[in-house]
Formats: sequence, C-alpha cells, structure tokens
Amino acid sequence: MTPVPVFLYHSVADDPPSWIAPYTVGPGTFAEQLDLLADSGRTVIPLRRLVDAIRNGSTLPPRPAVLTFDDGFADFYGTVAPLLTTRNLPATLYVTTGAVRTPGGVAGETLLPRTDMLTWRQIRTLDESGVEIGGHSRTHPQLDTLPPHLLNDEIGGCKRQLEDVLGHAVHAYAYPHGYSNARVRRRVREAGWTSACAVANAFSSVEDDPLRIARLTVCADTRPALFQDWVDGLGARVAPFPERPRTKVWRLYRRTRARLGSPVGGPPSSPGRIQETQGRTSV
Repeated sequence: MTPVPVFLYHSVADDPPSWIAPYTVGPGTFAEQLDLLADSGRTVIPLRRLVDAIRNGSTLPPRPAVLTFDDGFADFYGTVAPLLTTRNLPATLYVTTGAVRTPGGVAGETLLPRTDMLTWRQIRTLDESGVEIGGHSRTHPQLDTLPPHLLNDEIGGCKRQLEDVLGHAVHAYAYPHGYSNARVRRRVREAGWTSACAVANAFSSVEDDPLRIARLTVCADTRPALFQDWVDGLGARVAPFPERPRTKVWRLYRRTRARLGSPVGGPPSSPGRIQETQGRTSV
C-alpha cells in the first residue's frame, strides 16, 4: 500500500499556554515544513479527495499528503491560514464547537483548558475562503467512555451546530484524543459524517477505514529528520492494521476510571505520552 501522510497539527504559535505547548509548532518551523512538502514533490490534497479515493477508488496524485488541524485555536486564523494561502494549500480544520469564542471574547465550556480560540465569525470566513471545516465534538471528551445520550450530543449535536452556523452540510469529523471504538464509529456514521480521523501515528492509504483515518501528529519535539521520513513515506506503519491488544486494555482502563468518577482527563503531559498510550492519543 502506498503511504499517504495525513499530518495532524494543533496550535501554531511562538508562546503557547503550557498545557498545549508539547503539541505546538512555531510559525517558522511550520513554514519550513510546508516548504519541505513542496520541495519533496508531495501534492497536498483536500481531505475529501483522500476520502473519495478510499470510498470510491478515485485516482490520487502520485505523492499525496493531507493537512489537518484540531481544536480550533485562534492562531489558525492569524498565522496558519496566511501561510497556507500564500502556498495555495488546502486544509481541514476540526472545530470543538463548545470552545468557540462568543462575541464577548469568552470561550465556551469544554474539557479543554481556557485559551484563545477562534470565533464563529472567523470560522465562517475560513469556510468561505476554502478551508474545510469539520467537527471535533462539542466539549472534547473521550468519546469511547461516554453513555449513549452524551455521545449523541457530542457527535450529532456538533454537526448540527456547525451546519447551522455555516449554512451548508459538513462531512468530516475527528475524534478527540484520537479515541473511538465500534460503537462510536457507528454513531458517527449514523449522524451523517462521511469521514472521521483518528490518530494512530501512522500513514493512511487508499485501503484505510474512512471512519478511522490514520494521522501523524506533528509535535513541538518532532525532529526534522523524522518529519523528513514522514514526507518520504518512511518511519511509521501504513493503515489499515488491526487494533493492538494494549489499545483495548487502555480503553478498558479509561472507561473504568470514568465510571468510577475519576476519569483519565486532559491532554497527555508530554508528546512522549502519545507512545505510552499506544499511539492513539492526541489533544
């Protein structure tokens, strides 16, 4: 299978809050990574083209790549979008709808620590400029630990809210922290989402599951050599592949903690924790 790197970014900033700093890339580094992609001969395609290739067998360019961004940090508007626009690069932005800033400048209530997030006006402007807007839940929970009534709101409610604001259908979803299971993916499909991104820290491919698309997390400590390997299609597995037994054990542990009222919450303390949690975790 030909590896397709689907890059996952969060914040792009020089001075991020400490809780997101491990997952933040500086603007200079981000620009260098975009230029490296261009110099390598990779063609950055919209996520929907990869999804169409997975679902319908449509043809992709010889060396495709995809750019995705989670959560909806304010720096996407002021920093990321201009860098993408000057290079004519498409991207998908997954919005945690409950964290969007209101007209008064206050972010909504979510499980994410308070920080500077996008406003609805900015999100509409990004949508009109060609950025694909997707859903990333309403409050950023670990979906595979939720009871059904809460799960429906995080998946279907998120979709309805985005569509009400944007005035058109949205199709792309991303699981908070990268966590899902068969029940969660079924609810995503039933809600009308046609694709969903996980993490897995692996390459996607045209054989990938469209409701569990593998991504590569770009972190503050992602070495240039590792990023170059990813661009070259090296250094990670290629999806699809079976879920590892330890991933199932980790899910059971998290679900048990949630039922006991002591959930494993918040973002991991460091990028190294991604590997500790079976390569499935992201903010």
